[in-house]
Amino acid sequence: MTSGLLHSGLILVDKPQGWTSHDVVGRMRRLSGTRKVGHAGTLDPMATGVLVIGVNKATRLLTYIVGASKTYDATIRLGQSTVTDDAEGDITAETIAAAVTEQQIRDGVAALTGDIQQVPSSVSAIKVNGQRSYARVRSGQEVSLPARPVTIHRFEIHGIRRERGGKVQDVDVTVECSSGTYIRALARDLGEHLGVGGHLTALRRTRVGPFRIEDAATLEQLADNLQLTALNEAARELFPARELSAAEADDVSHGRRIPAGGAAGATAAFAPDGSLVALLEDTDSQAKPLLVFAPGNEAADK
Repeated sequence: MTSGLLHSGLILVDKPQGWTSHDVVGRMRRLSGTRKVGHAGTLDPMATGVLVIGVNKATRLLTYIVGASKTYDATIRLGQSTVTDDAEGDITAETIAAAVTEQQIRDGVAALTGDIQQVPSSVSAIKVNGQRSYARVRSGQEVSLPARPVTIHRFEIHGIRRERGGKVQDVDVTVECSSGTYIRALARDLGEHLGVGGHLTALRRTRVGPFRIEDAATLEQLADNLQLTALNEAARELFPARELSAAEADDVSHGRRIPAGGAAGATAAFAPDGSLVALLEDTDSQAKPLLVFAPGNEAADK
């Protein structure tokens, strides 16, 4: 087992159904031997799939991973609406969906593809006046959240099945989307578009940025072998790389600016020995450190 006390990096967990993201973080703290553990993007207890966990210094990369695009496999049930927009909530309305045609479903999916305005599920972690939206809903309050822009890069139908004697239809889909998209809300909105209501019955996240389900491990596998993607390797996967000279690495490790490298956005800067020194961002003719990872500067955000 790799000791988290000695290493920093990312762990790709295949989250099991019924676990919260916080539950997984707690397990990883015990397995890694450190409390400095966090996750990049919550998965609902009902959902399974890729949950990116950061250990020690790699927790500082999580902010950048949260904003990455994501891919999901999901099943949408047409003909039933629920209070949570997924199968965990009570059914609030039922409408026989037998008359909905495949073409109507495909047209509805097309209308929800591209740049759209999405109203998040009211049972979400979004804060309303300092309190989580889901907490307000569970206490009996009505919550109305504003729409916000998201991008659905791909909304692909794999199969349509009639269930419960044809009263409902289950639609198996793959969704590739921007950060901040609620797949539950897509299910709800597809059902509303078709006039029969809808909710999510299954959800599996298969990709977060460059990290894919094929590289994730179950909690049981991680208990036997804590597979850690080293900090240097993780940074190379997430950002464009810039190789520094020894003098540049020394400057950056002390928070000093160096000449711009010409890349857009954050760049991972590496010392001649291959170690991650910092994340840099160009501002005009200079590159400034955003985060410094050099020894002795672990806590310094520049």
